Amino acid sequence: MKALCVLCEKYLFVMKKILVIQTAFIGDVVLATAVVEKLAIYFPNSHIDFLVRSGNESLLANNPHISETLIWIKKEKKYKNLFAIIKKIRKNKYDLVINLQRYFTTGFITALSGAKEKRGFDKNPLSFFFTKKVKHIISTTPPYKHEVERNNELISDITDDSLSRPKMYPSQNDFAKVEPYIHQPYVTLTPSSVWFTKQYPLQKWVELMDNLPPNLKIYLLGGKTNTAECDVLAAASKNKNAVVLAGELSFLQSAALMKTAVMNYVNDSAPLHFASAVNAPVTAIFCSTIPAFGFTPLSDVAHIVERLEPLYCRPCGLHGKKQCPEGHFKCGFEINVDQLLQTLPA
Repeated sequence: MKALCVLCEKYLFVMKKILVIQTAFIGDVVLATAVVEKLAIYFPNSHIDFLVRSGNESLLANNPHISETLIWIKKEKKYKNLFAIIKKIRKNKYDLVINLQRYFTTGFITALSGAKEKRGFDKNPLSFFFTKKVKHIISTTPPYKHEVERNNELISDITDDSLSRPKMYPSQNDFAKVEPYIHQPYVTLTPSSVWFTKQYPLQKWVELMDNLPPNLKIYLLGGKTNTAECDVLAAASKNKNAVVLAGELSFLQSAALMKTAVMNYVNDSAPLHFASAVNAPVTAIFCSTIPAFGFTPLSDVAHIVERLEPLYCRPCGLHGKKQCPEGHFKCGFEINVDQLLQTLPA
């Protein structure tokens, strides 16, 4: 412990400015906030910035530990904006850059950052430019590691091995936005996913809605692109307690609503991590992907639901697919709705 304290004092002197890089998808950014939480504990006087792709910056709003959110606009003039963000990063003169991604462009940013210390995963093709690199291991056999644990390995030598939970910070206005919806017991359902094989089949969602207790209000969450799908579900269900809020709430407002739900039903997708980040009760449905990959919920009340029996073709890949490669999608259709109902508190 004494040696660790000496090490921390050493790094407190030099780690005045830190940049965390995660320009991947929504869930990846939420999980990356666990690194920020840990850094804030060990380096309370440091200046911590965070680089995201445009569209994800609102996930970090109100975070008291983040000084500035840098935004890389990737959808237009990608490479012009890439060099502009590198120029800004170099100007900021970071002591430490922590790259949580494993792809070339973020390796390029890290390599050219000008930081005194650069950390990232060995899978990054430019990791030979890093000061420190660690193995990023995703395995289907024990020992399993959560993504938060893998990320923490990049800073465990200057902090510790314990895990911090990812965290989102809904504002008072965010809670005020959802306040009209919380006056009776409710559940949230987030039925959509970018990937077909990560999404519990829509007819199964309808079956779940039909069998939820009649005293529970049902809120269907998602983005604007999911509104039509949620409208179809609400119309198809016999349960008339459903309210479509897809497209009506921001990321932080959705998280605020999830926080006080009786249960939140989600796919293996970003809303799963929203629940973890506000410590909300959650039931996570894993279809083609498996919990062993390390993207399971971290809430105090967390349930994982998957097909009861092994399936020869599962998992069919690390990420979801646009369609079932075998054409039957048994990993989704053979998850019984009763498995989901059993996670409701008595």
